[in-house]
Amino acid sequence: IVGSKSLKNFCITWIVVCVALCVILPCQLLLRNQDESTVMERSKSSLDMIEMSGFICGYVSCVLYLGSRFPQLYKNFRRRSTEGTSYLLFALAMMGNCTYGLSIVLKMPATDSFRALYFLHHLPWLIGSFGVLFLDIFVS
Repeated sequence: IVGSKSLKNFCITWIVVCVALCVILPCQLLLRNQDESTVMERSKSSLDMIEMSGFICGYVSCVLYLGSRFPQLYKNFRRRSTEGTSYLLFALAMMGNCTYGLSIVLKMPATDSFRALYFLHHLPWLIGSFGVLFLDIFVS
């Protein structure tokens, strides 16, 4: 019962955070698109609020996505069995993560000067897709 109450509180908190992000981020987009004269000048190399929010969401997503596999790995390890595991779910998830990660890699810019920046900006999604693919290999 304690675990289910804690899980319920976590889910409620997560829903509130998602709703807040769904309200705050579009408002930030609208504010960003206002007249250029009201916006302070900023360096082209610096990240603005929207980009930084997306980057933070990417890393939060990466951590949660990677963390989602550990309960299954732990359960399989404790039971010393994969009984009850849906292999089709993991096979499809592995194919999806592989193609998603490859789509990011294959879309990489041709010029060397933009590759490092592109890689850095897409790092959380690459870690998420290929990291979970790696963990799914252990589950299967």
